[in-house]
Amino acid sequence: MSAASASWPARSRPRGIPDVRTAAQVAARLNPLTAMTAAAAVLAITTAASSWAVSLTVAVGAVLLSAAAGIVRRVLLAAATIVVPFWLSLLVIHGLFFPEGRTVLASWGPARVTAEGLTFALEMGLRTAAFVLVLMVFSFSVRIPELVAALVARRVPPQVGYVLASTLLLAPLVAARLGTVRQAQESRGLVVGRGIGSRVAAIRLQMVPLVLGLVHDAGIRAQSLDARGFRSTGPRTSYTEVHDSAAQATFRVFAILLALTAVGWRIVESLPAGSLSAFSQFVGGPG
Repeated sequence: MSAASASWPARSRPRGIPDVRTAAQVAARLNPLTAMTAAAAVLAITTAASSWAVSLTVAVGAVLLSAAAGIVRRVLLAAATIVVPFWLSLLVIHGLFFPEGRTVLASWGPARVTAEGLTFALEMGLRTAAFVLVLMVFSFSVRIPELVAALVARRVPPQVGYVLASTLLLAPLVAARLGTVRQAQESRGLVVGRGIGSRVAAIRLQMVPLVLGLVHDAGIRAQSLDARGFRSTGPRTSYTEVHDSAAQATFRVFAILLALTAVGWRIVESLPAGSLSAFSQFVGGPG
């Protein structure tokens, strides 16, 4: 396909030349509520399934989806920052000190490596990795202004949209502020070596200006919101137009129903054997 044919609009594209869209372009046309509903439904189904196979499938799917969208490096780096320390803690707590463990693989005094502990740590680690990867894919692919505009259009209180947007923007904001603090300190002679001790000392010196800068930014942001009537009631308008369609609305309803079904099935399955029959007799009556 030539560059000229790729630049033709969809309506004037000649026959025989397919309208090829990348995953990023397709994601850009998705309503933010559709992406948020899909992410929430996947997390609910993964929790209800409580299976390492489902968690592994969700994690692999999230990685493939981020690779198709071109954000796989950012997603993996951000997820590794959260998941790796959690995995290590699971390995220490449940892999070595699992009280329900019966099959002992190795022991060192009070510490015992059991097959049950390793299995539990594996299941929890995969489930957490699936959660983190799905949330990272959503946070790195969603357009924050469109998400807030979509929530306001659904008459959601603006405070909810602001809290959600602030949560999604917190990590990039902290990273940008930390980079500014690091550059300022290095320009004043701070030398960060490659050793762990030097890096820990540098982090200790950077935390105070980082926290103070974030608190100062929060105060300025609050004043700006008050000046723009953020808390005022009444109809609101938005310059951002959010694309939506009947197919996406149908998908959101289907995803919510599927997630509720999975959660309900999990609750019913966890009930004792006789409680469900007793409840049915109570509802149906003596007759």
